Amino acid sequence: MTAEERRNLHAVGDYVRKILDPTYVLSFMAPWFKEEDMQFVQAEKNNKGTTEAASLFLKLLLELKEEGWFRGFLDALNQAGYTGLYEAFESWDFQKLENLEEHRLLLRRLQPEFKTRINPTDILPEISQCLINQECEEIKQVCSNKGMMAGAEKMIECLLRSDKENWPKTLKLALEKEECPFSELWTVGKGEDDVEVKDPEMDEMETSNVLFYQEEPEYQNLSQNSCPPSEVSHTNLGSALKLRNYQLELALPAKEGKNTIICAPTGCGKTFVALLICEHHLKKFPQGQKGKVVFFAIQLPVYEQQKSVFSKHFERLGYKVAAISGATAEKVPVKAIVENNDIIILTPQILVNNLKNGIIPSLSVFTLMIFDECHNTSKNHPYNMIMFNYLDQKLGGSSGPLPQIVGLTASVGIGDANDKCAAVEYICKLCASLDISVIATVKDNLEELEQIVYKPQKFFRKVEERTNNKFKCIISQLMKETENLAESIIEELGTVTLENLSQIQNREFGTQRYEQWIIAVQKACAVFHMPDKEKESRICKALFLYTSHLRKYNDALIISEHARIKDGLDHLKTFFSNVRAAGFDETEQDLTRRFEEKLQELECISMDPKNENPKLSDLAFILQEEYHLNPETRTILFVKTRALADALKKWIEENCKLSSLKPGILTGHGKTSQKIGMTLPAQKSVLDTFRTNGDNKILIATSVADEGIDIAQCNLVILYEYVGNVIKMIQTRGRGRAKGSKCFLLTSNADVIAKEEINMYKEKLMNDSILSLQEWDEAVFQEKIRHIQIEEKLMRDRQEKAEPVPNKENKKLLCRKCKAFACYTADIRVIEDSHYTVVGAAFKESFKRKPHPNPKSYGSFEKREKIFCARQDCQHDWGIHVRTPQMLRTTRFLTSTPIPFPQ
Repeated sequence: MTAEERRNLHAVGDYVRKILDPTYVLSFMAPWFKEEDMQFVQAEKNNKGTTEAASLFLKLLLELKEEGWFRGFLDALNQAGYTGLYEAFESWDFQKLENLEEHRLLLRRLQPEFKTRINPTDILPEISQCLINQECEEIKQVCSNKGMMAGAEKMIECLLRSDKENWPKTLKLALEKEECPFSELWTVGKGEDDVEVKDPEMDEMETSNVLFYQEEPEYQNLSQNSCPPSEVSHTNLGSALKLRNYQLELALPAKEGKNTIICAPTGCGKTFVALLICEHHLKKFPQGQKGKVVFFAIQLPVYEQQKSVFSKHFERLGYKVAAISGATAEKVPVKAIVENNDIIILTPQILVNNLKNGIIPSLSVFTLMIFDECHNTSKNHPYNMIMFNYLDQKLGGSSGPLPQIVGLTASVGIGDANDKCAAVEYICKLCASLDISVIATVKDNLEELEQIVYKPQKFFRKVEERTNNKFKCIISQLMKETENLAESIIEELGTVTLENLSQIQNREFGTQRYEQWIIAVQKACAVFHMPDKEKESRICKALFLYTSHLRKYNDALIISEHARIKDGLDHLKTFFSNVRAAGFDETEQDLTRRFEEKLQELECISMDPKNENPKLSDLAFILQEEYHLNPETRTILFVKTRALADALKKWIEENCKLSSLKPGILTGHGKTSQKIGMTLPAQKSVLDTFRTNGDNKILIATSVADEGIDIAQCNLVILYEYVGNVIKMIQTRGRGRAKGSKCFLLTSNADVIAKEEINMYKEKLMNDSILSLQEWDEAVFQEKIRHIQIEEKLMRDRQEKAEPVPNKENKKLLCRKCKAFACYTADIRVIEDSHYTVVGAAFKESFKRKPHPNPKSYGSFEKREKIFCARQDCQHDWGIHVRTPQMLRTTRFLTSTPIPFPQ
């Protein structure tokens, strides 16, 4: 290596530090590194982290004198799987790695949402090609040992270090395949930000937490106050707003025309503040001039609620109010709506689309923009796309006037910051994105705020797990038998190997790690090929059946861990009932017989009081104690999954000491693999019942309950194995607003309690950082903001996204289960930049139709039927059949060879 190349390596060392985990390449560098140096690098990672270890590795690398060490280093990168870094060094061109920086920045900003929203075991098989093999194993281990949230954090760490050029797009496709709502924020590639048509049954992954933090709208407080009527009156929406002193304090900077973030607790009445600011803004214009306000709401329930609030208040004052969402955008003239109304309520993507296509010429048509949940203004989120337009206009010297900006949030967040300096920097970047001058918080009227918004007392309860679990023993035996059957199929392959299939050993039943193995097997099975196609189909179908049964057994063990054994058993009974109703071939008959032979014993175990779950006993104790102290207690019980919500509802109803609580359930509207979610009318019915019917004293809810849906005040919040990031903590805590409220975190995992304690520390760090920024000189703060804005714009201008090159090779797409031919890739077409359809009459011969259990229309699509593989002994679920006025479309019908659809 020449001296110049050595200097170049030193110059590009940041890429090594950002990407490389040196412990993965140490074994390949043994010919050049001393044993003690290798141990030193390993110890540096253990003690200080991967980046520090990479810095040490680079230092030792640059000190090498032996001939051939640089080629050895490149070979080590290639052999370890760092192909992107290897190619960059080979060509000394690091532009592809540099292009990934914007995606890393986005992922860092979305880290709180990612780790509380994503189930890493669901998407790992799809993104494993973008990670190092050791990283995949470590993610699985963390998920198994510490839980899904810790696993998601590990996945983020690995993705941030990925050197694969396609990892952002691969992550996007994986999220879309799992129908994860997080994909709405993770927008990469041309055209993906433009999509507005969505299936209203989009899968909601409720095994993790909410993506957007949504403050609970306070519109009910317009007629129902937590203050005495003498202090404040909101009974007449058309009358002048009479706000509390702390609300006036929050509104003051914005009333003075300053771009403001209003950061105040959930339940304090930020909607009132927004109404006051909006009213003051519209009234300040002289005769002959008019203001125009746009209010952005991310989630549809919040959009609907704010539309109602603004309409009731401002239409009585003579102002025109209109609202447009994705569901109505195609049916109304957006430009005319904006021109003819004073206040427009929008979902933000509507404005992004109409700015892009020129229907809205510029943001200068507005005089005030209000961003609800403004902390989401990051990277490719629609809020940030709007603000990119704003900042381009500002920094480009455009003569057009810019609207005033107001952001509303209960928590600005601090990302992954662990100290005050990093937290301040994070908040400054948010302020720069929104062009903010002032962060408004309550300081002068804090005592009044604390009388209105009560902070519940928090309790941690660590519960022991079952000591003797006969149910798990029997189910585990059934799983071992099923594994043996799968292994007998593998033996038929002889010398042919099938990746992942023989790696059954050392898998613990009833864990996410075992689930991950099942997914890996099914993925390998889907792309497996043999010369004898009939044999290939038979083997893959059998293995698919065995692993599907193993997954259900695994699910049952997980359910019984958190609820009753009876609930896990019911899960299995429902599954085998569905198996009987489908193809029910010889393999399925054999597996069903094995289960039914153990069914009576399992029933006896499930009814034995000695097998009660200690967590349920502790939950019962909390509820009995609290309702004994206060019979009028109102409770929200947060859980991670719908299956657990259903199980706990049944448990309460069947418990003679708790059945009087008459529990209700509130879950999301997305569907899971087991069932369809709640519709918006169903959600509204549950909430109305909980608010108005005093007999319904407990609401069991998944993450949807803290997404902004209006919920009555409660004085007891129970987090049942339910924890997220600092924003999630503030959300759930905000549900206990009544005086003397309590919040219990109930878990059998000490790491969950530790996570919540970290969240409490981060909340204090966030508040301290805001106070620090508020003490800055205004000119210094503005200079900091402008500097960040210029840097971010330069970065945006430098990074032009390359057009994707479609794979034009015509390939067969096969049924995942039986390998029957479905169609050719040449038959695939793309509708509205996001939906895939199959053209040609031949495809109709490949599937059978059945009526959809929940037919409905959305946009221009009519969902009427489901389709299944036409083979009588397969009938694998291929997806949905959708009718439009011009054509038929079928989506989600295949999981076959991993090739890109042509576009």
